Amino acid sequence: MGTLERILYLILACGTAWSGPQRPGAQKAFAQLHVPVPMRDGVHLYANLFLPAAGGRYSTILIRTPYGKGSDLNANWQAFVDHGYAMLIQDVRGRYESEGSFDPIGQESSDGDDTINWIARQSWSNGKVGMTGGSYVGIVQWKAALLNNPHLKCIFPVVSGYDDYRDRFYSTGGAMKLGQRLEWMAENMKAPGYHPDFSHFILHLPLRTSDVAATGWSSEMYREVMAHPAFDSFWRKVSVKEQLARIHVPVFAVGGWYDNYVESDLEAYAALRKSSGLNRILIGPWPHNMSVPFEGVNFGPGAVVPVRSLQLEWFDQWLMGKDTPVLSSPPVRVFLMGDNRWLEDRAWPPERARVQSLYLGGEGALGNQPPRHAAGDRYVFDPNHPVPTRGGAVCCNPKLFPWGPMDQRPVEQRGDVLVYTTAPLKHEVEAVGPVNVVLYAATSARDTDFTAKLVDVFPDGYARNLTDGILRLRYRNSLEKPELAQAGKVYRITVDTGVTANAFLKGHRIRLEISSSNFPRFDRNANTGAEAAGETYLMKAAQTIYHDREYPSRLELMVIPDK
Repeated sequence: MGTLERILYLILACGTAWSGPQRPGAQKAFAQLHVPVPMRDGVHLYANLFLPAAGGRYSTILIRTPYGKGSDLNANWQAFVDHGYAMLIQDVRGRYESEGSFDPIGQESSDGDDTINWIARQSWSNGKVGMTGGSYVGIVQWKAALLNNPHLKCIFPVVSGYDDYRDRFYSTGGAMKLGQRLEWMAENMKAPGYHPDFSHFILHLPLRTSDVAATGWSSEMYREVMAHPAFDSFWRKVSVKEQLARIHVPVFAVGGWYDNYVESDLEAYAALRKSSGLNRILIGPWPHNMSVPFEGVNFGPGAVVPVRSLQLEWFDQWLMGKDTPVLSSPPVRVFLMGDNRWLEDRAWPPERARVQSLYLGGEGALGNQPPRHAAGDRYVFDPNHPVPTRGGAVCCNPKLFPWGPMDQRPVEQRGDVLVYTTAPLKHEVEAVGPVNVVLYAATSARDTDFTAKLVDVFPDGYARNLTDGILRLRYRNSLEKPELAQAGKVYRITVDTGVTANAFLKGHRIRLEISSSNFPRFDRNANTGAEAAGETYLMKAAQTIYHDREYPSRLELMVIPDK
């Protein structure tokens, strides 16, 4: 720490009013750094406190982060102090200045609860707390909300999801979210002096020791995750999804169609709506970082939303008792790509939406009826040469792991990718809701994967990915009880292909890609039937997709009918 930094640190630590580098019109903030907040087990978590300089008792906006609370009040949070809120920004357990060991799966409910109670006891607090922030900083809000602390009045999670198993480590189809999880660990949990190589550690086998390849040392958290590939009691205990009925605070969630957590964000809203009409959700055409534009794709000026203003309205409503516009507008607001406009509704999926099936046919057709007779389509899945991930709802470093809409034609040229496409559309089709793919499939392996990807094909041939999914065949009946397959047997399976809101315009075509890998978005299935964590031998699998009246494989979209 340099001399000027040390002087600034001492000034702030002593609680002196600070005017720091500020935007025009910003108020002076009373700042106190490195504040110890005691937890129930004696560990201290350290936080930075910022108060309006006028003095008094304030409602508090709490930020709990594993990414470093910093040493000043950045522009993101200055607006809250200007608006009359106290700000407490805290390093979570085991990160930066906070004591203890970092356990991202198990620590955040009790630590959040203890922090909220500490805030309520302070002389500058009026006892009301709201939480905000994105990604990990969003999931800590869900975890804290589970305990229904009377001082926590509302939360505003952004791109966060609400389930550790289905969002952060595995998927709704049981495959591991390999690239996302290892890259996050490489950036946030690496050993001092270690220089991870993304292209190297995603290929490491066995998966059980990929933590060492990604971070330079072993991770107890990662090893435990690898020991629980199915959704068992370990995951159920920490799952917000499984305990959602316990959450009663109002929730305003924000997500993006190309974010890894969007499906869970929408599921959480739909479930909470059954018990309360106070919750809100906003989904735009964004990746995990809403401020990062997509290369070569522009959804128009309407795609930009003043999220900070929405946050202030939300907190004013629940923390200051003001009657703001936030509760007078429809609770669901989603961006319709293609038409590039916003849709408003009360429910997710929209109540007007209806399931429309498009059936796989011969010669790559996708139509309104299954063919009477059609030979199955075959391909060989070789996990040594998996289909590469090309954009989509991935996380969290686009320089290493590109996200968002990308032209899928290079992937579609592969022999292990089946492509089914409609004729050019005579009328616009608005697909708004969950996307599912029902397949009648057989394999030569005891276990394998099947992937699906929804694509919007423009008149010039550009093939824009919208959403995708994967099913590990052993989880075809449930995530709780894996069952190996019988080679050659035809199984009816459903691939959860995510969620979207997209207008397929007149002259465009709807396309479905079917394969058995999407790497490194998901880990490779070795096709041996062994547990994925310890397998090092990869074998090929012969795959068959059937599509006729007996085996009506199909794409299921939620479509809003013409008015």
